[in-house]
Amino acid sequence: MPELMLTPASATMLFVIACLAGYRYRAVWKAEGPAWQLWLFGIVAAGCLLTLGFVPMTEG
Repeated sequence: MPELMLTPASATMLFVIACLAGYRYRAVWKAEGPAWQLWLFGIVAAGCLLTLGFVPMTEG
Protein backbone atom coordinates (compact mmCIF):
# COMPACT_ATOMS: atom_id res chain seq x y z
CA MET A 1 0.00 0.00 0.00
CA PRO A 2 1.52 3.38 -0.99
CA GLU A 3 2.08 5.84 1.80
CA LEU A 4 -0.06 8.99 1.68
CA MET A 5 2.05 12.17 1.49
CA LEU A 6 1.27 15.75 0.56
CA THR A 7 3.25 17.67 -2.01
CA PRO A 8 3.95 21.35 -1.31
CA ALA A 9 1.41 22.32 -3.99
CA SER A 10 -1.35 20.12 -2.56
CA ALA A 11 -0.62 21.37 0.97
CA THR A 12 -0.88 24.95 -0.26
CA MET A 13 -4.20 24.22 -1.96
CA LEU A 14 -5.56 22.61 1.22
CA PHE A 15 -4.48 25.66 3.22
CA VAL A 16 -6.19 28.03 0.79
CA ILE A 17 -9.38 25.93 0.84
CA ALA A 18 -9.31 25.91 4.67
CA CYS A 19 -8.91 29.70 4.76
CA LEU A 20 -11.77 30.27 2.31
CA ALA A 21 -14.05 27.82 4.14
CA GLY A 22 -13.22 29.48 7.46
CA TYR A 23 -13.98 32.90 5.99
CA ARG A 24 -17.35 31.67 4.69
CA TYR A 25 -18.08 30.00 8.06
CA ARG A 26 -17.52 33.30 9.83
CA ALA A 27 -19.65 35.21 7.30
CA VAL A 28 -22.56 32.79 7.67
CA TRP A 29 -22.21 32.81 11.45
CA LYS A 30 -22.29 36.62 11.65
CA ALA A 31 -25.28 36.77 9.30
CA GLU A 32 -27.03 34.08 11.37
CA GLY A 33 -27.45 32.03 8.23
CA PRO A 34 -28.65 28.44 7.86
CA ALA A 35 -27.11 25.88 10.17
CA TRP A 36 -26.37 23.47 7.31
CA GLN A 37 -23.98 26.02 5.80
CA LEU A 38 -22.18 26.37 9.13
CA TRP A 39 -21.75 22.60 9.26
CA LEU A 40 -20.61 22.40 5.64
CA PHE A 41 -17.97 25.13 5.86
CA GLY A 42 -16.87 24.04 9.33
CA ILE A 43 -16.35 20.43 8.30
CA VAL A 44 -14.46 21.45 5.15
CA ALA A 45 -12.16 23.78 7.10
CA ALA A 46 -11.60 21.26 9.89
CA GLY A 47 -10.94 18.43 7.43
CA CYS A 48 -8.36 20.45 5.54
CA LEU A 49 -6.58 21.58 8.70
CA LEU A 50 -6.57 18.08 10.19
CA THR A 51 -5.15 16.72 6.94
CA LEU A 52 -2.41 19.36 6.99
CA GLY A 53 -1.66 18.55 10.61
CA PHE A 54 -1.46 14.77 10.37
CA VAL A 55 -0.41 13.85 6.80
CA PRO A 56 3.34 14.25 6.17
CA MET A 57 4.74 16.32 3.30
CA THR A 58 7.26 15.25 0.68
CA GLU A 59 10.64 16.96 0.67
CA GLY A 60 10.57 18.29 -2.85
